[in-house]
Amino acid sequence: MAGNDDEGEFAEYAAGALPRLRRIAFLLCQDWHRADDLTQNALTRLYTHWRRARTAENLDAYVGAILLNAYLSEQRTGWWKRTSVRSEPGEPLPSAGADGGAQVEELLDLRAALRTLAPRRRAVVVLRYYCDYSVEQTAQILSCSTGTVKSQTSRALTQLRNALEPENDSDPTESPAKPSYRVGPSVPGRTL
Repeated sequence: MAGNDDEGEFAEYAAGALPRLRRIAFLLCQDWHRADDLTQNALTRLYTHWRRARTAENLDAYVGAILLNAYLSEQRTGWWKRTSVRSEPGEPLPSAGADGGAQVEELLDLRAALRTLAPRRRAVVVLRYYCDYSVEQTAQILSCSTGTVKSQTSRALTQLRNALEPENDSDPTESPAKPSYRVGPSVPGRTL
């Protein structure tokens, strides 16, 4: 029966793609619960269009576009601002070895800086540097020109550099034990 074969192929693909899609969704929205919802939404949409989707030249890019469109669509509605709950980080942080403490701090700083980006800029950074898509692939997924991808990438990287750059308020001859960053909490009243 052809329907059972389609469902089996979909189930196999979804099981293999789930961790990657969930991680991409987390990088976009910075909330594991919301990332699970976005991933579920993307896989549901994929299932409804599976016969067409499985013939796509690059199925991972096709599904990535579905996930990204679900995220951007959700960002436009504003409901996520009213229902956002950030109780725990949800992802285990790297173990603190000899220099592990510094790596954890850098990871937290990077996540906080990534949260400051506008949704489309965050999407560009995630697609270009986490998913390792080319400018052309990113433009195709976002339905925009390559020039837009380049300018958004440049602006996003500048914003991230500014957010992660240590403040230069102290005496340059002093070497503080821990640099202070300009990254503030993403949720009012919540510290990192």
